[in-house]
Amino acid sequence: MGDNTILGYRFHDASLLELALTHPSAGTPNNQRLEFLGDAILEYLISVRLFRQMPKAQEGELTRTRLQLVCEETLSDIARRWGIGERLRMDHGEERTGGRDKPSVLCDAMEAVLAAIWLDGGVSAARDTVERCWPKRAEPFRPNEAKNRLQEHYQRNGGDPPEYRVLERSGPDHAPSFTVGVYYAGEQLATGTGSSKKLAESEAAMEALRKIEATK
Repeated sequence: MGDNTILGYRFHDASLLELALTHPSAGTPNNQRLEFLGDAILEYLISVRLFRQMPKAQEGELTRTRLQLVCEETLSDIARRWGIGERLRMDHGEERTGGRDKPSVLCDAMEAVLAAIWLDGGVSAARDTVERCWPKRAEPFRPNEAKNRLQEHYQRNGGDPPEYRVLERSGPDHAPSFTVGVYYAGEQLATGTGSSKKLAESEAAMEALRKIEATK
């Protein structure tokens, strides 16, 4: 790994970059610990940016926007744009099955690289990297977007689409409130509440996605 520059940042300690670009299939040590740290760092930096960028937004809108900026789709798109996949170290089996372009692999690598930048250059270097590489703003949130992303997550892994069930309806006819649960394989993933079944389903899907992101 002769090139110590990535995402526009030049490393002082090249071993950190090498570790961040080592897929678990290549053995140990690999980038899994850095991925764990990078996930938290990215969420923190995006949260601070949105808090300042959206002074009138309430918690729900901030959470939805953050989800769009830290999700697998966004991170894998950034990784492709900056050529991360081409620089990963992985075994031949992983490479033959398209590992260099798998969204999950690219997402993990992006989080690992961000953590390595934080460790090498501090919070300012990591913040500059996010400002340079991440979208300045998320696309407008559409009610069906979270449901579509949750369905894609399960179908991408060969599963069936999740199921939505109305758990409660309350309030007068002119101002109803619905609570909906989203289920996969009979297990409740999350619940959501809204003034319509569609909005409640969207909130449930968004909460399920948040939980999925948190377990990566």
